[in-house]
Amino acid sequence: MTRNKVRVAAGQGFWGDWLEAPVRQVRGGPIDYLMMDYLAEVTMSIMQKQKSRDPRAGYARDFIPLMERILPDIVEKGIKVTSNAGGVNPRGCSEAVLDVARRLGLSGKVHVGLVTGDDLLDRLDQLIAAGHPLSNMETGRPLAEIRSQVLSANAYLGMGPIVEALRGGANVVVTGRVTDTGLTLGPIFHEFGWPTDDWDKVAAGTVAGHIIECGAQCSGGNMLKDWRSVKGMGNPGFPIVEAAPDGSFVVTKHPGTGGVVSVASVSEQLVYEMGDPREYITPDGVADFTTIQLEQAGPNRVRVAGIRGGPRTPMLKVSVAYFYGYKAVGTLVYSWPDAFEKAQAADRILRERLKDLGLEFEQILTEFVGVNATHGALSGPPDPDVPEVQLRVGVRARDRAPVERFSREIAPLVLTGPPSVTGFAGGRPAVEEVVAYWPALIDRKQVELGVKVEILTA
Repeated sequence: MTRNKVRVAAGQGFWGDWLEAPVRQVRGGPIDYLMMDYLAEVTMSIMQKQKSRDPRAGYARDFIPLMERILPDIVEKGIKVTSNAGGVNPRGCSEAVLDVARRLGLSGKVHVGLVTGDDLLDRLDQLIAAGHPLSNMETGRPLAEIRSQVLSANAYLGMGPIVEALRGGANVVVTGRVTDTGLTLGPIFHEFGWPTDDWDKVAAGTVAGHIIECGAQCSGGNMLKDWRSVKGMGNPGFPIVEAAPDGSFVVTKHPGTGGVVSVASVSEQLVYEMGDPREYITPDGVADFTTIQLEQAGPNRVRVAGIRGGPRTPMLKVSVAYFYGYKAVGTLVYSWPDAFEKAQAADRILRERLKDLGLEFEQILTEFVGVNATHGALSGPPDPDVPEVQLRVGVRARDRAPVERFSREIAPLVLTGPPSVTGFAGGRPAVEEVVAYWPALIDRKQVELGVKVEILTA
């Protein structure tokens, strides 16, 4: 029997989001699904580096202790979880969830749907040789030019494998690079049994997923309009979508929680990473954001309806991360009086020393935090009485050696530069690898043939 309402709650909006959110979503009121989104482009490369050092790593480790806290509630209340916490090691993540279930005495009650096939790293040479250049979407350069530097390559999957896993009996679905929207779209399609080529319904579920994919950003967090009026953010209410069979839905949150769900808060999230509002492209279909109708349907309830969509494209997006070089960032804080003038003088001295050492960098970037770092150059002179200025200097180079030497040139400024440095701690600036982003497209048939869904049971 088809439900007349499906409630999908957002539990995480990124890797590092508020750890209490999923617990409070599960225990704060009735929900049917808990959606937990962890991945961004740079996250995949970080996870790949972790996995290269430890084959058991490569997934969002925060996910496991969270599941340990909420698995008993999930089993008792019949809630299902969808998450892309698997990163570049969804099998390792799935097995960790099963280990938790066994320790909690939940064997036979936790069924993990494991989705694999998005990771193309081991297939890159084969794909390139077969005539799939994976050209950079912005520059047109073929991936072969930087193939030896590639750290990760993942295709964006849609809702399909999530629906398959749920139909197979999974109550926890762990994926790799499934789109943020697919984590919400999949449960809605599964429950209502919509045809996957009902493009208006695909668009509606996509918009629902887009609204809640960033967690509390649509329920009062990071809100620009009237931010002072948002109350209770010590206990922020993460969003919940109440989807209806006709494709409309209501965005809300649990009673008694902080934040706000309003037309303004939802609208601000809608324009996040939107691009062309008429063509919001996902692996599942294309949504026309210009058709979205928002209505305040009560306190902390926004009704969304009227959404139109179009067919999915024959291509899937591939997120490639590759090694580019090295960087380091150093900071010094100068205090009043003449704080800005002192910071400027320190910058000139530092650049002179780097030049005298013959060091070559692709870029040297200086910011004066407290004067121009956020909004760029000032139209006029800064306040001469500004109480403190942070000098922040960053460098980037293809080779490690000049960056390492730069990191040794910050501390000497404390005693060989302008006076009144404060707030210097933490030692020399760390030299870090630069991970660059390479967006590409590939024929979806090349990926979908490799996607697999397994049901693992504790």
